[in-house]
Amino acid sequence: MNIDYANRLEELQNRLTEKNIDVAMITSPANVFYYTGFKCNPHERFMALIRDNNQQEFILFVPALDKDIANNESFIKNIVSISDEEDPFYKLKNTLGKSINHFGIEMKTVSMYQHQQLSASFSGVTYEDIEPIISNQRLIKTKDELVYAQKAVDIIEQVLKDGIKKVTLGMTELELTAELEYLMKKHGAEGPSFSTIVLSGEKAALPHGRPGNRPFQKGDFLLIDMGVEIIEGYCSDITRTFIIGEATSKQKRIYDIVLQSNQAGVNAVKAGAELKNLDIAARKVIDDSGYGEYFNNRVGHGLGIEVHEEPSIHENNNQIAENGLFFTIEPGIYIPGYGGVRIEDEVYINEDGDPEVLTSFPKELQVL
Repeated sequence: MNIDYANRLEELQNRLTEKNIDVAMITSPANVFYYTGFKCNPHERFMALIRDNNQQEFILFVPALDKDIANNESFIKNIVSISDEEDPFYKLKNTLGKSINHFGIEMKTVSMYQHQQLSASFSGVTYEDIEPIISNQRLIKTKDELVYAQKAVDIIEQVLKDGIKKVTLGMTELELTAELEYLMKKHGAEGPSFSTIVLSGEKAALPHGRPGNRPFQKGDFLLIDMGVEIIEGYCSDITRTFIIGEATSKQKRIYDIVLQSNQAGVNAVKAGAELKNLDIAARKVIDDSGYGEYFNNRVGHGLGIEVHEEPSIHENNNQIAENGLFFTIEPGIYIPGYGGVRIEDEVYINEDGDPEVLTSFPKELQVL
């Protein structure tokens, strides 16, 4: 991968030093991958990237069964393996020593059990949340990262193009989900970046509903929300809504309102603007149409290594948009018992401060 891990680690080290942190422990697999290039789901086992400022070194602790992979993938070559019968916190303590006063952790990631084990191993230390440091680094996407994000978008759009050709009356949501996830791997993805959402008819009113055995019927909404994770570790996320068989005038109107809302959100993207303005612009279209009560979620979220990252695009976020932000714009109208429409694009703020839309799958209403 064409990623400058040395620069990422140096910036992290500098921020930790500014906060007088003796030791920082990073356990989120996504954050470990961000800094090292080593991608691993350790499940219940211990894995951590450690910055030891006392010894001025980075150490990667990995489960023993993943050591060979770590040796091949990780930018950090100082690797300590932990076998299943070993106590990882005992090994951590022996490696780091005792001169630790200020310990940095990701407070949203570290479990109560892990905190108890740390407290028992390193008595008298104070803890500080380093998650904001990491989030601020990951917030701005480089052009190199954008290459991988675009690859993930290209794959999922090809999946969607091929997948909707398979839609037939009587097919179930789960059957189409299986076809789509097969196509993901066929087109080169590692797999879905989240549980694929395929919802038909009245179920399309459930923004995060689960596919089931409901068969497709003539006149159904068909909402497909999906993404892939690629081998290089980046994710995509796209939603398109279709009509099966024939669309009513009400369905066409709702779809057109959401399409206008989506475009208003994209048009509001500009470096220097408050992020809340993106949500407000998209929401105003739906509010003015009389469907405001049926749009009750934020208009977008950041993505990259994870499918949900910072920033959160909602109407109370005063954060200023800046070059390098990468996020979704995904307004929707969800009417209980009737159905719903969501249209989701991925948007990057380029070096000129303007929106660059990575998704290109057609947004005009398609009747399948």
